Amino acid sequence: MNRRYRKTVIAGNWKMNMTASETKKFAEEMKKIMPRAKWCDTLICVPACNISTAVKAFKDLRISVGAENVFYEEKGAYTGEISAAMLRDLGVKYVICGHSERRELFGETDQVVNRKVRAVLDAGMCPILCVGETLEQREAGVTGDWISLQVKSALYGVPADKLRRCIVAYEPIWAIGTGKNATAEQAGEVCEGIRATIRALYGARIARSVTIQYGGSMNPKNAAELLAQPDIDGGLVGGASLKPEQFVEIIQAANQD
Repeated sequence: MNRRYRKTVIAGNWKMNMTASETKKFAEEMKKIMPRAKWCDTLICVPACNISTAVKAFKDLRISVGAENVFYEEKGAYTGEISAAMLRDLGVKYVICGHSERRELFGETDQVVNRKVRAVLDAGMCPILCVGETLEQREAGVTGDWISLQVKSALYGVPADKLRRCIVAYEPIWAIGTGKNATAEQAGEVCEGIRATIRALYGARIARSVTIQYGGSMNPKNAAELLAQPDIDGGLVGGASLKPEQFVEIIQAANQD
């Protein structure tokens, strides 16, 4: 982390978990143990049906609410989709764009992810842009090139003044929900490469202001080591964000000196 230039952000990603009543219970448990996060911003991205409940439940917890997905059109005949304006009106501040599960299971392309990122920015919210490689790509030695291409594609047409609101989350696909973890050095190396790509596109001043998270099975055991890497500025946390005690431990790791 480098707090001199950018903020540290710990984000939970609940995926397709938690009902509205479970969200309320989670908030009640968090109220008992939530630390005062001196150096860290905290948010949780919840299923769309839980957003209103989460906004109310997390209001006094200093936890912002994010969405797990968005559609890039403003309105129209897109049954089942949710626009950026709809999310903003509910009190959403962050939106995950291009998570590997959306890319892999629902066929989202780099072009679709780019349109979503731009829609979120145009609506005044902060996109969490997810990028990452498969195990086959890592073993083939193309991790750096692949992720650089994802970053360039997703940020196409994004002006420098809006990039400051973007968060990039590096999520090695082979480490999500598998129990396998990238080492702190591996994760740090890729995040350094992401910043280098942004530097080439926007210059050093903008690049050092962008928060880059690690999103591959961050947990209480590895959080401090990962967050000690100079180019890792937070985490996009999956399973551990469903358990108040574990999520708090990660938040505390982000508050390290």
